Amino acid sequence: MKSDVVTIKKYGNRRLYDTSTSQYINLEKIAALIRDGKEVRVVDAKTGEDLTRVTLTQIIVEDAKGGPTGLPLALLRQLIVASDRVGREFVMWYLNSAFSAYQKVQESLQSGLSEVRSAALSPLQMMKGSIPGGGADNQAPSQPIEQSEARLKKPARQRRRRKATR
Repeated sequence: MKSDVVTIKKYGNRRLYDTSTSQYINLEKIAALIRDGKEVRVVDAKTGEDLTRVTLTQIIVEDAKGGPTGLPLALLRQLIVASDRVGREFVMWYLNSAFSAYQKVQESLQSGLSEVRSAALSPLQMMKGSIPGGGADNQAPSQPIEQSEARLKKPARQRRRRKATR
C-alpha cells in the first residue's frame, strides 16, 4: 500500500522544500515521513538530479551522532573497503535481505502474540458461557470472569504498574 511520492527539492543553500505541503522541512521531518510509510524522493532544485540516496544516508549519519546506534563500525569499514560496484551491490543486497527477514520475524511474533491472547481468552469465554444464567440474567457470577478477561487484555506494563501501586 504505497502512497504518492513526496517530492523534496534541495536548494543550493542546503534547504529542503516539501512540494506537497509547500513548506521548508528538515531531515527529521523527512525521516518522520518515511516512518509514516511515505515514499520520499529528493531532487536537486536546479538540475533535477536525484539526491534521495545521499539524503537518506545523511539522515542515518545524523541519527548515529546521537549515540551508539546505527551501523556497527566493522560493517561501515567493510562498506568502505567494498569500493567496487559488485561489492557494494552484494552488501546492499545482504542488508536488504537481513532486514526483510527481521521484519518477517517481527510480524510472526506479533501474530503469535495475538494467537496466545485469543487462546488465553477462549477458556474464559467457555466458562462464562457454561455458567447457568451467567450473562444477561445474573451479573454476579460473570463479574469475576469479566475482570479476568479485562486483566488479560491489558498490556503487561499496565499490570506491573498496578501491582507496584498496591
